[in-house]
Amino acid sequence: MSTHRMHTDEVDIDDSLVRRLLGKRFPRWADLPVMRVDSAGTSNAMYRLGEDLVVRLPRIAGAADDVAKEHRWLPRLAPPLPVAVPEPLGLGTPAEGYPFPWSVYRWLEGETPVIGRIADPGRLAKDLAEFVTALHRIDPADGPPSYRGEPLAVRDAATRTAIGELRGTIDAAAAVWDTALEAPGWPGPPVWVHADLQPGNLLVARERLSAVIDFGCLGLGDPAVDLIAAWYVLPAGARGAFRAALDVDEATWARGRGWALSVALMEGGYYQETNPVMAAIAHHVIDEVLAERHPRPRM
Repeated sequence: MSTHRMHTDEVDIDDSLVRRLLGKRFPRWADLPVMRVDSAGTSNAMYRLGEDLVVRLPRIAGAADDVAKEHRWLPRLAPPLPVAVPEPLGLGTPAEGYPFPWSVYRWLEGETPVIGRIADPGRLAKDLAEFVTALHRIDPADGPPSYRGEPLAVRDAATRTAIGELRGTIDAAAAVWDTALEAPGWPGPPVWVHADLQPGNLLVARERLSAVIDFGCLGLGDPAVDLIAAWYVLPAGARGAFRAALDVDEATWARGRGWALSVALMEGGYYQETNPVMAAIAHHVIDEVLAERHPRPRM
């Protein structure tokens, strides 16, 4: 069975293709069982390979460049991080009609957190803050720019267009966005950011954060982009613990909230018909952002 298509330029991927690719590139793994991983992920298709491995294949050309980036940088970033990240074990090449590079990683155990059913949100908030702090402290030398490394102002036109399509909350959303744009920018050099800390990119085991996955947006940027986890993952009652553990100022928090709103607006519209899980999460984030009080940062 082919994976569900979410993009007009998406390539066809199925079990048979995965087996053929493995047979040609990694014959030592070709006889292992292959099973599609049911995931709301949008850029890659994943197939579990035996008990200990997973095959990850870009669905679209825009995700293909992430393969080389992850193979280069994840082994360097992994040692100082407090939780597991994907471990590249094999780099596949285009073949069998499939046009992109692809990867074999070690399988990481855990479950993605479900909004509204997180057993210990306060503990998860602290675990997330510990991961974000550790990532931001890694030496940024030679790092590439993040996929979301641009200033928020670059997203202004697209974000305001999306705000205009909201029903009944246009003024509130515009106020949040204005506050984010008016906040002072990050005064330091760019830092390593994951830039996509959403539920589907986290794994939890025994009520603790056990792994962070999908580093397709990885690169250097404003640390505020990693604050989107506050609204994408955590309930309102745990955001204070997340913010306190990170010790971020009002301006950084405002920019992080702006990032969460902008990303959710784009994803909610794009995946409304093709990925109901992603769309529902995006609409939840918009509601959570707008439910907060929005004090303007001190200049």
